[in-house]
Amino acid sequence: MNFDRAETSDIPALHALVERAYRGESARRGWTHEADLLDGQRTDVEALREIIASDDQVILLARDGNAISGCVQLSHIREGLAYLGLLTVDPALQAAGLGKQLLVASEQFVREQWQAGAIEMTVIRQREDLIAYYERRGYARTGEHRPFPHGNPRFGLPKTSALEFAVLRKPI
Repeated sequence: MNFDRAETSDIPALHALVERAYRGESARRGWTHEADLLDGQRTDVEALREIIASDDQVILLARDGNAISGCVQLSHIREGLAYLGLLTVDPALQAAGLGKQLLVASEQFVREQWQAGAIEMTVIRQREDLIAYYERRGYARTGEHRPFPHGNPRFGLPKTSALEFAVLRKPI
């Protein structure tokens, strides 16, 4: 598996991967889907384009040959702190260790590129299995919760009004 930065030309395949992994029936092939909590899209082409064009963000791709098997979004928040989001693994490849590899590559990238000493993420609070996965990899709940962007279809259509994010952080 090779890891490299996403480019504009990757957007169609990247968008298809993210939607396939997070939403709808195709997502149910993997264990990290949000299909029971949200309908609609996970992201859109314009959001991916904005991330790729940003000086303070990057999407790392996991490639098997030319095929994109996974990705992760990284953002430089402030001195010493980075944000990890959009961790995605093709549903057909989940449980094979690619998610762990993406986390390791992400932590290395933010240490080397942004001199980050910590990395944080937000996970839908109701996703206890996913939070437990991150906890096994050294991320800890901070006790902070952030609101889910209800009413903004760009982030999906919640099936419950109770959705909110738990903040997790790991020193790296």
